[in-house]
Amino acid sequence: MSNIQIMEEERGKLWRTFKKNKTALVGTVIIIIVIAVAILAPWISPHDPLEQNIMHRLKPPDRAYPLGTDEYGRDVLSRVLWGTRVSLTIGILSILFGLVVGTAMGTVAGYRGAILGSIIMRMVDVLLSFPVLISGILVVAILGPGMDKLILTMGIVFAPRFARLAYGPTLVVKEREYVDSARVIGVSNLRIITHYLLPNIFGGVLVAGTLWVGTAILTEASLSFLGLGVSPPTPTWGNMIKSGIDCLTTAPWLSIFPGLSILTTVLAINMIGDGLRDITDPKLRI
Repeated sequence: MSNIQIMEEERGKLWRTFKKNKTALVGTVIIIIVIAVAILAPWISPHDPLEQNIMHRLKPPDRAYPLGTDEYGRDVLSRVLWGTRVSLTIGILSILFGLVVGTAMGTVAGYRGAILGSIIMRMVDVLLSFPVLISGILVVAILGPGMDKLILTMGIVFAPRFARLAYGPTLVVKEREYVDSARVIGVSNLRIITHYLLPNIFGGVLVAGTLWVGTAILTEASLSFLGLGVSPPTPTWGNMIKSGIDCLTTAPWLSIFPGLSILTTVLAINMIGDGLRDITDPKLRI
């Protein structure tokens, strides 16, 4: 059997295992819809999300405004759709940044060990002693608000978690015989890390990263709620919830709909993470 056939058979096993998990399939469909909404927001939004119309201030949901309007007369549906783009972008890019940096830190610390590994992991332990939200507040207070800075902030916050996740498996994999054989024949440390260590630890990191996208979206919403996220009038789910708090009894739609968007997206991401856990566990593959 050729290498291509082996790879195709392995991909088939992964897909069959993932497809068997109906919860993961439902989550995948929901996320595809959410991503499509984020991409198509400029074309499917019925109104300009920044356009103010005081005459229609705090208007309840009707045919013209399916999700109502906010305190400035802006269409809530259009702002939710555009907020999908902003919140999803921040969540995904921050986790990708944290995954790359954190996995590199944990892998190098686990493989090199000794003084370098101890220094890296002690730094990681210090950073992990702070909750995600507190760490985010501290970093964003230094870097300042803004979408690009928020992505960097949350990437820095999540990087130590990826480092700790990659460190343990690296310690195990580096003691395997094929790694020892690679060292004996003179394979460089960089090649050992990229070709022998990372492929064997990446499954667990990927599953955690998928789940942490939901946490990143929640963290962004929390920071925006505290006024430390993306500055208004740019719509994000977090700052939309914050703006609706004062009108929660008279205009509950201002906070309910962005809140439901966060709930649906985070739940779908967790459902996908459950399916990814199945395909990375050899015992569950079919």
